[in-house]
Amino acid sequence: MDVFQRSIVLHTELKGKIRVENKLDIQTKEDLSLAYSPGVAAPCEEIAKDPQKVYDYTIKSNTVAIFSDGSSVLGLGNIGAHAAIPVMEGKAMLFKKFAGIDGFPLCVHTQDTEEIISIVKNIAPVFGGINLEDISSPRCFEIEERLQDIGIPVFHDDQHGTAIVVLAALMNFCKLKNCKMQDLKVVINGAGAAGIAIARYISRPDPNASKQQLVKSLIMCDSKAILDRDREDLNDFKEEVLNYSNPQNSKGTVYDAIKGADVFIGVSKPNILRGEHIETMAKDPLILALANPIPEIMPDVAYAHGAYVVGTGRSDFANQVNNVLAFPGIFLGALRSKSKRIDLNMKFAAAEAIANYVKTPSRDCIIPNALDAGVAEAVATVVENWVKNSK
Repeated sequence: MDVFQRSIVLHTELKGKIRVENKLDIQTKEDLSLAYSPGVAAPCEEIAKDPQKVYDYTIKSNTVAIFSDGSSVLGLGNIGAHAAIPVMEGKAMLFKKFAGIDGFPLCVHTQDTEEIISIVKNIAPVFGGINLEDISSPRCFEIEERLQDIGIPVFHDDQHGTAIVVLAALMNFCKLKNCKMQDLKVVINGAGAAGIAIARYISRPDPNASKQQLVKSLIMCDSKAILDRDREDLNDFKEEVLNYSNPQNSKGTVYDAIKGADVFIGVSKPNILRGEHIETMAKDPLILALANPIPEIMPDVAYAHGAYVVGTGRSDFANQVNNVLAFPGIFLGALRSKSKRIDLNMKFAAAEAIANYVKTPSRDCIIPNALDAGVAEAVATVVENWVKNSK
C-alpha cells in the first residue's frame, strides 16, 4: 500500500487522531464538589470580577482553536468543512507534540467572510489563540486583518508559517554564500496567501518592524504571468505587491522572470520548471520548490542543472520547508507572554531563531529538521522575550 492507502487504514482505525481527557480523575464526592458543583462557583465569581483570571482558572492559557472553512485545503482546494477535519486534527497533534499546546479543530459550514469573523469573535473567550487554516485567498487576508483586535493572537498559518520558514532559509542561504539579503534577486511564483506573505516579509519596509528584510529586487508571478502595472486582472492584494516589486515593470512569464535571479520560490504548481530554466538563473541559485506533493522541479534535476541549494515541502528530501518549524513555537511564546497579537517583529524573531538553530548551515541543511523537538522551544523563547522587552 502507498502512503495514501495506509493513511486511510490509520484514520479508520483511530476514528479521529485526538481526544479530550480529564486532568482530574473524579472518583469521590469531594472531587465532584471541587471540579463541578458547588465549588466551581468560586472560580466563576473570581473571573466575573477580574476577566484576566480566566487564564489562571481555565483552559484558555494553553488552548488554541484551529479554525478553517475548508475552502483551500492543502493542494485539494475547496473541499468543505467536513473534509477539512482530518487536516485540522493533524494540526492539533503537532501543537501538542511540539509545544504541549491543546489545539482543537473548528471547521465551520460557512465561507462567508462576515460570518466567519463573527464566529471567531464569539468563540474567543474560550481560547488563548486562533490559528486560521486553509482559508482561500484573498479572503484570508481580510479575515486575519479584521481579527487582530479581539484580545488574543490570530495567526493565519498558510501565510505566515510558510513565510517565516522561507525567511529562515534565505538567512542561512546568505550565510552559505557569504552575501547579504540585499544582494538577492528573488522570483516568487504563486500569488496566493503564502506567496504574498513571503513577498511582504522580504521586500516591504514596514515602519512597525524593527528589522526590515529588503532584497535587491523581487518579481512575483501568478498562474498567468508576471505581475505588472499594466495588467487589469489583479485583485487588491496583487496590486499591493506592485508597491514593492517589479520596479522596471517587466512583463512576460515566470521563465522570463527567473533569468539572472538568485532565488526561485515556488508556491504554485508541480513540474513547471525544467533543468534548462535553472541554467538561465544566476550562478549557484537557491530553489525553494514548495508545491506539494510534487514540487515545481525535483531536487535531483535542479542540482544537475546548477542549483546550489534546493528545498521543498516534502519530508523525504533535505531542507523541508515545513510550517511546523514555526507555528507551535510562535503560539507557545505568545501564550506564555499573554500577547494580544502576533506582530511582524515576533515573526522576524521566529525566523531568526529557526535560522540560528542550525549551528553550521550546509547545502543539505539550511533549516532544521521538521521533527526536531527543540525548535519550538527556541522559537517560543525569542518570541516571549521580544514581547516582554517591548512592553
